Amino acid sequence: MKSILITGCNRGIGLELVKQLVFHKNAPPFILATVRQPEKAKELNDLAQKNRNVHILKIDLKDLNAYKEFSNDVSNILGGEGLNVLINNAGISAKFTRLNLVKAEQLQEHFLVNTIAPLMLTKALMPLIKKAAASNSSVPPSVSRGVIVNMSSILGSIASNTTGGLYPYRTSKSALNAATRSIGVEVKDDGIIAISLHPGWVKTDMGGSNAPLTVEQSVSDIIKTLFSLEAKHNGQFIQHDGKDLPW
Repeated sequence: MKSILITGCNRGIGLELVKQLVFHKNAPPFILATVRQPEKAKELNDLAQKNRNVHILKIDLKDLNAYKEFSNDVSNILGGEGLNVLINNAGISAKFTRLNLVKAEQLQEHFLVNTIAPLMLTKALMPLIKKAAASNSSVPPSVSRGVIVNMSSILGSIASNTTGGLYPYRTSKSALNAATRSIGVEVKDDGIIAISLHPGWVKTDMGGSNAPLTVEQSVSDIIKTLFSLEAKHNGQFIQHDGKDLPW
């Protein structure tokens, strides 16, 4: 893996992915980390100052019109090379649980951030991902070619939903899962892998303090799973440790 782009790196799982990848034995030469406000991402800036392979890119993922220019910026950083791995990590979660509390505005914002943004960003970066996959066509599908990871959640699983509620988050993640499956079908012949990934219930600002997994544990598992991906995983829904999950 020569390059990886991760969205939502100001804190939580995104920031920890950058932290652990920097010190990984197979650390990629290009780690591209996106944030909305780089000036407020102190830890990320510290990492970039100490590690030349970390590149910070500013983007508001709600601004869909910015994606074309953003993809050009990515291409310039990569110096004409393709992009091996895209992790659509950025997301939001409302705390509203029941039908009588749901507002249309919440649904709209969740679908924009959790479903539309990752899908359209993948579309914008697909030429770079295909370029990386084609340039390494002699190796099987893996992070050495092209991988798209959509950060999902078990709460997006329809089969596992036994408690109801959480409409904005559940529905937007279910839709993201459907998009992942379709992307997997489209990119299969290009030697690219697309998966939906549940990071586990993690102690982050989104997951809360009662979560059983630390962000360090979750990300350690995610990176191991990332490097173990192969063709059979394309279009699948798996959790941080590689276990298959029901749709």
